[in-house]
Amino acid sequence: MSLEILTIKGSVVISKLAIVGGTHGNEFTGIYLVKKWEKQVALIQRSSFETEMLFANPNAFTQNKRYVDHDLNRCFEQSQLEDARLVSTEQVRAKEINQLLGPKGKPRVDFIIDLHTTTSNMGPTLLITKKGDFYNKLAAYITMKMPQVIVSCDEDHKDNSEHHFLSSIAQDSVMVEVGPVPQSVIRQDVYDASEEMTFHILDFVELYNLNDVPKLPETVTAYRFMESITLPLTEDGQRNGMIHKDIQDKDFTEIKPGQPLFRTFDDEVICYQGEKSVYASFINEAAYYDNNLAMSLLEKITLTTYSEL
Repeated sequence: MSLEILTIKGSVVISKLAIVGGTHGNEFTGIYLVKKWEKQVALIQRSSFETEMLFANPNAFTQNKRYVDHDLNRCFEQSQLEDARLVSTEQVRAKEINQLLGPKGKPRVDFIIDLHTTTSNMGPTLLITKKGDFYNKLAAYITMKMPQVIVSCDEDHKDNSEHHFLSSIAQDSVMVEVGPVPQSVIRQDVYDASEEMTFHILDFVELYNLNDVPKLPETVTAYRFMESITLPLTEDGQRNGMIHKDIQDKDFTEIKPGQPLFRTFDDEVICYQGEKSVYASFINEAAYYDNNLAMSLLEKITLTTYSEL
């Protein structure tokens, strides 16, 4: 398909977009959506850009694992991609994907949508990793079309070469994260929400390319990543507690100072010691138990959809 080159207020216009499923082999939703769209390509095609699909980690999927040797979504720092000594299953696959969609730094694709699911009760969540007018408008458009969507931001100000996510191959990207769903399980509500959000992202890119974005809400509530905290551990690093029942399944709900976070196996209650309220996501995410991570702590922020220029 031949595409006209468009320029919109100095923005990089998206002409090639990739949808990725199965970055984690036991997150089945994205895998089966990609398989569906490979058969029904018209569903994910739009007039102003080309869309392609990638099944990221088929080896892990075949073994019904999140990953074989390393988490694929932690293998895309520029230094890792350039290190020929890194030859695990996922490290090799990361280099292959970098050649298919990249190379990072001068990528063939302009934008990546990476599809994920979580065991946490996060509902449909749009994860954005950059600041800017495009992302604020995207967030506003998605939440206007799907009011149940939560917007989560991970803006750590790293240079793109230092980001380790697969989606960082492209200069611009988002991740679709929907839960709760157990690992290696498909739930229709999660599947449907993932598909609907992806379609809305594609529609927004089309509208943005054509300079035809509709009137949007002026502000959007979002949650910005602050830090990850671990489960209670003994002095020798053994797990010694669990998420407190009062915040289990309460992703994106306010956590106040002094509120219980954990209960140890000795029945001690551990409370949040911060000075101001926070919010949490990925609460009790099963995939993070290998690092004993309990949750991510977030602050509530407001994104604006108008440019000050």
